[in-house]
Amino acid sequence: MTTRREFIQTSIGSSAAVAFGAAIPFSAMKAFAADPAPKKLNILILGGTGFLGPKVVERAIERGHTVTLFNRGRTNTHLFPDLEKLQGDRDGDLVALEGRDWDAVIDTSGYVPRIVKMSAELLADHCKHYTFISTISVYAGAPRAGLDETDPVGTLEDPTVEEITGQTYGPLKALCEQAAEEAMPGRVAVIRPGLIVGPGDNTDRFTYWPVRIARGGEVLAPDSPDAAAQVIDVRDLANWMILCVEKNVTGVYNATGPNKPMTFGEMLEGCRKGVGSDAIFTWVPTEFLREHQVAPWSDMPVWVPAEGDYTGFAQRSIEKAVRAGLTFRPISDTARDTLAWYMTLPEERQARLRAGISPEREAEVLAAWHEQNG
Repeated sequence: MTTRREFIQTSIGSSAAVAFGAAIPFSAMKAFAADPAPKKLNILILGGTGFLGPKVVERAIERGHTVTLFNRGRTNTHLFPDLEKLQGDRDGDLVALEGRDWDAVIDTSGYVPRIVKMSAELLADHCKHYTFISTISVYAGAPRAGLDETDPVGTLEDPTVEEITGQTYGPLKALCEQAAEEAMPGRVAVIRPGLIVGPGDNTDRFTYWPVRIARGGEVLAPDSPDAAAQVIDVRDLANWMILCVEKNVTGVYNATGPNKPMTFGEMLEGCRKGVGSDAIFTWVPTEFLREHQVAPWSDMPVWVPAEGDYTGFAQRSIEKAVRAGLTFRPISDTARDTLAWYMTLPEERQARLRAGISPEREAEVLAAWHEQNG
């Protein structure tokens, strides 16, 4: 079996700051979405057709900006037929980007530092602002709660390695951050998202919970309702990314949520409220789950035991991003909309969740728990 670090890093993929004072409430973000942008921008998005990318494109268009996409033209090619689409390959074919100018570039598809370096250096004299989407997995560990952007990132013995594995994913992203900043010093916003969730997430890493809870009955829940949980709705992340571009925000930011610490119990109760379920949660301790080979993150999505290097895994500080305008919708809204999206998928896809314990295994573990505890 892979180690917990390998599995989590494979699955997760999440400087000076411009502060805006107190946290902006979600209602204010709705007003921001309705108001016209202070200046119409010409934005280039590297990628833009996966999960996060389309939400960023949609928000940028809603704000009145002009968007150009650059990618290989292989994923969701039906999206955004009216946008300018430049085709190429970040690994060696950047001809379509040459001689063009943009106000801002948003990089949602950089994983290898050499490749990020090529595009960032090419665009350095042709854009004013560069947003690089990194991951909260860059950190070397989370031995305590409240760690922030100043904490050490993971490193590689051989920084020229380009194979993406559970061990290299985070350190490679950290090197990508450095490559972007070296190409455009003082003009880069590095965003480190946690687990991105919501409508359109085909990994089912959060989707499992609203789908399972909507089914009702007794739901196996991990550890304790007091365990910590952190996720961010893809739409909230996209909203904030465009705000950062408009406000010329630079620096490094953790981007997960919500703005107040959330327990696992609160997350599941929010899901239950959002989907309108009468489900009942049975909280089973970590040791029992371990004995019965119920794996964190895969069988029990979002959850990782607060142990060792993962003690503060779901308690990263996001204070800096909140000061810079990051806001969050209620988890119940995320659950409701995620379930609604999931129900539009083909029946065969709905029948096979890509994360979460199977109904049969869940029933077995619950039966064993009740037998042991009377």
